[in-house]
Amino acid sequence: MQRLKEFGDESHDDDFSDRKERDKAFANVLRETVINNNSQIRKMILYPDRHLLSKLGTDLAEMLTDNGFIELRTPLIISYASLEKLAVTEDSPLFGQIFRIDEKRCLRPMIAPNFFSIIKKLRERADGPIRVFEIGPCFRKETQNGNHLEEFTMLTLAEIGMRVNPKERLKELISKIMGMTGLRYRMVTDRSDVFDETMDVVVNRNEVASATVGPHALDKDNEISEPWCGVGFGLERLLSEVLKKSNIRKVSGSLVYLNGAKIY
Repeated sequence: MQRLKEFGDESHDDDFSDRKERDKAFANVLRETVINNNSQIRKMILYPDRHLLSKLGTDLAEMLTDNGFIELRTPLIISYASLEKLAVTEDSPLFGQIFRIDEKRCLRPMIAPNFFSIIKKLRERADGPIRVFEIGPCFRKETQNGNHLEEFTMLTLAEIGMRVNPKERLKELISKIMGMTGLRYRMVTDRSDVFDETMDVVVNRNEVASATVGPHALDKDNEISEPWCGVGFGLERLLSEVLKKSNIRKVSGSLVYLNGAKIY
């Protein structure tokens, strides 16, 4: 079963009368699965294209800029001080997942700490709402399984100063993003180490995004004084749901998989 999952994504739960019948069926299914896998590789070589994760990011970025969002590029290396402003301190569970660089810096486990600094500066120069987003890598020491990555891609967006209910605006933004994927989803309330209560976007029991709204208790430390909303999507999780992949690693940065096909 593990071998079949490496090359394909379909579930196999047939019953067999004996081991010989099972092994014969396994060999036949594996042969077809490997043939299909190799066909995908040949097609990619003959018709080169961008990585599917990059294409998803581009489509989402174009949609957001068309809807008034500014695309950001912020540092991958951040200070512990910026995390402390979001209550990520040594006694926080998230702190144990951080990839440390030195005594003052680490690889960012999320994009949000950089956002507050930029939003505050942009807010000083505008009367209307400020809308920003970034798509880029984040890093966490995660459990090694088919649904977690230590290096993953996040789409994080935030809006401040809106003249509508922040929660309703957040639902609207989530609907726009999920509408592009064609996936059916539901929103559930959950607890967060950073923002206390969050609204998570769930597809087939798989959390693909986590969202929250302000005012929030952390706003004072980040010099924020207006209503805001924000959401972070894990793009590998989103893409694996779109493509119905059995393992998130098939759509991530990998030396084993390329666009879902195993390249050995």
